[in-house]
Amino acid sequence: MLAYGKNGLSINVPEQTRIVEPNFLELPENDHELVLQALRNPIGTRPLKEMVKSTDKVVIVISDITRPTPNHKLVPWILEELPHVPLENVSIINGLGTHRDQTREELVEMLGETIVDSVRIINHHCHEKAELTHLGTSSFGCDVYLNKEYVEADFRIVTGFIEPHFFAGFSGGPKGIMPGIAGIETILTFHNARMIGDPMATWGILDKNPLQEMTREVNNFCKPDFLLNVALNGNKEITNVFAGELAEAHAVGCAYVKEHAMIKCAERYDVVITTNAGYPLDQNLYQAVKGMDAARMIVKQGGTIICAAECSEGMPEHGNFVKILQMRESPKELLEMINDPSFRMFDQWEAQRLAMIQEWAEVYVYSTLPEESIKIAMLTQTKDIEQTLKELSGKYGEKMSIAVLPFGPLTIPYVQE
Repeated sequence: MLAYGKNGLSINVPEQTRIVEPNFLELPENDHELVLQALRNPIGTRPLKEMVKSTDKVVIVISDITRPTPNHKLVPWILEELPHVPLENVSIINGLGTHRDQTREELVEMLGETIVDSVRIINHHCHEKAELTHLGTSSFGCDVYLNKEYVEADFRIVTGFIEPHFFAGFSGGPKGIMPGIAGIETILTFHNARMIGDPMATWGILDKNPLQEMTREVNNFCKPDFLLNVALNGNKEITNVFAGELAEAHAVGCAYVKEHAMIKCAERYDVVITTNAGYPLDQNLYQAVKGMDAARMIVKQGGTIICAAECSEGMPEHGNFVKILQMRESPKELLEMINDPSFRMFDQWEAQRLAMIQEWAEVYVYSTLPEESIKIAMLTQTKDIEQTLKELSGKYGEKMSIAVLPFGPLTIPYVQE
């Protein structure tokens, strides 16, 4: 069963296929209690309740709907620890980065109706200078802008979940702030061609990873006072909690996730079938690039990736992803354009990563996308994964090697080379 949309997708694969999935972890008996204990016994700080005054203006930064962070649990449980803080003193900032606003229905899905009806929620707008505060200049060569309401708050909390990330090493931690609530100028530098193309900007690497170095630096301009991150299994259930001081708690969380969510493989494969971990992560092709990149880690050069991602939201149509893909006629030409220092356009990072994958392997997509969208992305459509495997056996022979990542980027395979 592949994680696909909300309902999954069943396929039959040959007996010798290698299945790469998360290590089985016993779930905590009570995730509510686990989170409360983390808030009360944090890493590197005092308990949350002791740090926040009743008069404080508190902001809680959350990740947007393209991330499966269980904020419908985390935010109410944070507020449960802060009964002395009036709700009118609390604001939730939806860390959209460059993504679109969430609708009320989506916010209810993310946070629950009680929170949406009782707490002020702000969609972050990276392009609106009036909603940003300039904090200085980064050593990476850009001005640093962060959300104004975040900067002006008395106490700042950031939530998130930790998974291996295809160019930042790991998600969570400082990424909730940078790029989550940064200005577009800062985000463009964070995602420029040099940064994305750096060989250290890849899954599971924190040290000497330029994206991690920049996100940490930007956070230090206006650091969150408290971090609450979780690890999740393939069913989006909480397996562990990391709370406290930003750097210390995130480091502990990344070590835990690396142990359980990165799996060593002895060799590369002719064909790798992957997903983007199902809904909400596979809502569009832009996000599904992560699942493809996970497969790239163990597919042979010149091999084949088959990505099953529902893409219920399309490419999507908002942003510049589609526009950039249409600017050139091949992945190689796209990379040449994006690597030109004079080219600068938000969303270029995802087009760059997709082109890098396509230069390494052929990519098929099983989705609800129309054929025209598949052509724009210079991908190959498959309407039947099992039939595609039969056709590929003609290319690779009877001994065609296959691996499957049923949960896509929630488990990252790697080959020690």
